[in-house]
Amino acid sequence: MQRRTFIKNTGLTISALALLNKDSLARFLADPVYKIKMLTPEVGIFTEKGGTILFMLNKKGIVVVDSQFQDTVTHLIDEVKKKSDKAFELLINTHHHGDHTSGNIAFKGLVPHVVAHANSKTNQLNAAVKNNTESQQLYPDVTYSDKWSKKFKREKIVLHYFGAAHTNGDSLVHFQKANIIHMGDLVFNRRHPFIDKTAGANIANWIKLLERATSTFNNDTTYVCGHAREGFEVVLKSADLLAFRDYLANLLKFTDGEIKAGKTRDEILKATTIPGSPEWQGDGIERGLAAAYSEVTENFK
Repeated sequence: MQRRTFIKNTGLTISALALLNKDSLARFLADPVYKIKMLTPEVGIFTEKGGTILFMLNKKGIVVVDSQFQDTVTHLIDEVKKKSDKAFELLINTHHHGDHTSGNIAFKGLVPHVVAHANSKTNQLNAAVKNNTESQQLYPDVTYSDKWSKKFKREKIVLHYFGAAHTNGDSLVHFQKANIIHMGDLVFNRRHPFIDKTAGANIANWIKLLERATSTFNNDTTYVCGHAREGFEVVLKSADLLAFRDYLANLLKFTDGEIKAGKTRDEILKATTIPGSPEWQGDGIERGLAAAYSEVTENFK
């Protein structure tokens, strides 16, 4: 949470700040805007700007999932070095988007390998060429098609690919012993999602993917998502995945119904809520509607 938001939400006014002595004010202003929360003694999450980072402090070494931006992930690197004297062993990317991979470059020379789905690497390469940011990238050097795994002492990390959804290269990253899965942007908790049709997104399969995830893993599994609306958590349970599944189903149903009722694309994009899923709020509803419109009209052809 940014400090200005903290001040607003807690009612800490300028006059209240003025009551702090110089040392107290300095300490307050020096507090980091990032947050680290340990989910187990070994596995934790880092939030600041961009997609949630999951990390593991293992006796064999340090594993990081996603990298936000170069200026933010360096905060994680510094904090992790305070907690562990082990080397960074692996960086995993859940998908290619810049708010999850722009910080990869900070790991150059730190990690021997970067792992992602093969389509994710292709998407990252294409995006870098398009944005002229090729020199700012650290690309995955290990890719997979369906499943990939590696042991770290008692922990085993397994990457699953269940098909196109948010993009065509999204990985579910399962820490089996901890029973924690980083979903990347396969779940947006009570926040309208970005659906990247330019990178092969498929809403209908996304719905199936979430159902497959909840049936593949058990009721005790903890899920971590990339983004949540303010006031909601990025740490989830299976019920949250199914609620997001229902949101996506309602998004397609609503869009299909509006098209059949003769509404134009521009008229549909003016909607302010998705019927059946009022919890999903905030900015970005038009992006999901545009993606749904594209998918539904493609199916009409």
